[in-house]
Amino acid sequence: MRALTLISAFVGGAIVGCGAALLLTPEKGTDVRKRIVDILNKRGVRISDSEVDALVAELAASEE
Repeated sequence: MRALTLISAFVGGAIVGCGAALLLTPEKGTDVRKRIVDILNKRGVRISDSEVDALVAELAASEE
Protein backbone atom coordinates (compact mmCIF):
# COMPACT_ATOMS: atom_id res chain seq x y z
CA MET A 1 0.00 0.00 0.00
CA ARG A 2 2.85 2.40 0.75
CA ALA A 3 4.40 1.93 -2.71
CA LEU A 4 1.08 2.68 -4.42
CA THR A 5 0.79 5.96 -2.48
CA LEU A 6 4.34 6.94 -3.42
CA ILE A 7 3.74 6.19 -7.10
CA SER A 8 0.43 8.10 -7.07
CA ALA A 9 2.12 11.13 -5.51
CA PHE A 10 4.90 11.01 -8.11
CA VAL A 11 2.49 10.73 -11.05
CA GLY A 12 0.26 13.49 -9.63
CA GLY A 13 3.27 15.77 -9.17
CA ALA A 14 4.43 15.07 -12.71
CA ILE A 15 1.01 15.97 -14.12
CA VAL A 16 0.85 19.20 -12.12
CA GLY A 17 4.41 20.09 -13.17
CA CYS A 18 3.66 19.52 -16.86
CA GLY A 19 0.52 21.64 -16.63
CA ALA A 20 2.41 24.47 -14.94
CA ALA A 21 5.17 24.30 -17.55
CA LEU A 22 2.65 24.59 -20.39
CA LEU A 23 0.97 27.59 -18.76
CA LEU A 24 4.16 29.44 -17.87
CA THR A 25 6.30 28.94 -20.96
CA PRO A 26 7.32 32.14 -22.73
CA GLU A 27 5.96 33.09 -26.10
CA LYS A 28 7.74 32.32 -29.34
CA GLY A 29 10.41 34.81 -30.38
CA THR A 30 8.46 35.96 -33.42
CA ASP A 31 5.44 36.76 -31.25
CA VAL A 32 7.55 38.73 -28.77
CA ARG A 33 9.20 40.72 -31.57
CA LYS A 34 5.79 41.55 -33.05
CA ARG A 35 4.59 42.77 -29.65
CA ILE A 36 7.71 44.94 -29.32
CA VAL A 37 7.07 46.50 -32.74
CA ASP A 38 3.39 47.09 -31.88
CA ILE A 39 4.24 48.74 -28.55
CA LEU A 40 6.87 50.99 -30.13
CA ASN A 41 4.52 51.94 -32.98
CA LYS A 42 1.82 52.94 -30.49
CA ARG A 43 4.36 55.24 -28.81
CA GLY A 44 5.28 56.84 -32.12
CA VAL A 45 8.53 54.98 -32.76
CA ARG A 46 8.66 53.61 -36.28
CA ILE A 47 10.79 50.47 -36.47
CA SER A 48 10.87 47.60 -38.93
CA ASP A 49 11.03 43.89 -38.20
CA SER A 50 14.60 43.72 -39.49
CA GLU A 51 15.64 46.52 -37.12
CA VAL A 52 14.12 44.62 -34.20
CA ASP A 53 15.94 41.46 -35.30
CA ALA A 54 19.22 43.39 -35.41
CA LEU A 55 18.56 44.83 -31.96
CA VAL A 56 17.81 41.38 -30.53
CA ALA A 57 21.01 39.99 -32.08
CA GLU A 58 23.01 42.88 -30.61
CA LEU A 59 21.51 42.36 -27.15
CA ALA A 60 22.13 38.61 -27.30
CA ALA A 61 25.76 39.19 -28.28
CA SER A 62 26.29 41.62 -25.41
CA GLU A 63 25.09 39.01 -22.88
CA GLU A 64 27.82 36.56 -23.84
